[in-house]
Amino acid sequence: MVAANMPSYRAANIYRLVSADFAIASSVSVVIPVRNEARNLPKVFETIPSWISEVVLVDGQSTDDTVVVARRLWPGIKIIKQSGTGKGDALLAGFAACSSDIIVAMDGDCSTDGNEIIHFVSALVAGADFVKGSRFASGGASDDITVGRRWGNSLLRSLVNWMFGTQYSDLCYGYNAFWSRHLGALAIDCAGFEVEALMSIRAAKAKLRIHEVPSHERNRLYGSSNLRAISDGWRILKVILREKFGSKRQYVRAKLEAPPIRLLESATVDAGIAPESEAL
Repeated sequence: MVAANMPSYRAANIYRLVSADFAIASSVSVVIPVRNEARNLPKVFETIPSWISEVVLVDGQSTDDTVVVARRLWPGIKIIKQSGTGKGDALLAGFAACSSDIIVAMDGDCSTDGNEIIHFVSALVAGADFVKGSRFASGGASDDITVGRRWGNSLLRSLVNWMFGTQYSDLCYGYNAFWSRHLGALAIDCAGFEVEALMSIRAAKAKLRIHEVPSHERNRLYGSSNLRAISDGWRILKVILREKFGSKRQYVRAKLEAPPIRLLESATVDAGIAPESEAL
C-alpha cells in the first residue's frame, strides 16, 4: 500500500493506482463461472475495475454467445471451457488457470458488483489471507434472497460457527477473495454450490486470517437461477458434517491432490483470438 503522493516513477514502475489514495503492487485475477450469460456480461464487465490484472471466464458449455461477448468486452480475457459440471468444478478450473497473486471469485449473473473488488483486495493487502463477502454484515444487503434461503443460510452458518469456532455472518455466498498461495490449503474437492461453504470451512481449519467485508447482492438481470434451496442445503450440510467428523486423512489427500495454480487437466485454456464463429 502506498500513498497517492509517492514519487510518480515508483508508482508507475511498481504500483498500480486503484483509487485516489490507494495503490497495489500485487496482481489480481478475477474468476467468473458462467453458463449462458451473454445478456448479463455487459453489465458484469462494466463494473470490473480497469486495474484488474487478469479476468478468467469459466464457460460451462454455454449454447449462447457468452464466449464471443466476453472476448469483445474484455480483450485478452482468458477463457476456460469447463468439461465437468457444477460451480465447484468451474471454480477449481478457473483458480487453476490464474496467474496472479490474488484471486477473486464473483458471479456472472449481475448479482455481484465488481466495484466492490477494491474492498476485498484492500483487506488482503492489509493482512488477511481469505476475505468473505457478507450480505448480512453491517453495510451488506441482498435483493435476491428469499425467506427460506435466509433461514437455511442462518441455520447452516450457526452450525459452522459452533463446530469450527468461526464468527461468520454469511456462509453461502459466492463473492470471495484470497491469496493464490493458499489455494492448496482450501483443497477444493466438491463440484456444486456447496463449494462456497467448503472454502469457508477449509480456510478456518487451515487457520487462515479471515476477514468479512459487506457486500450487496443484487437480483439476476436476465435468465433464471440454478439454485435449488433444499437439495443445495442438503449438500452443504453433508459437507459440514464431513469436514467435522470425516477422516483427517481425507482432507490431507484432498489438499495434496489439489492442482497447482497453473496446471489444468479438466478444462481447455483458450486465450487466443476468437474465430469469426465458434460452436460450443
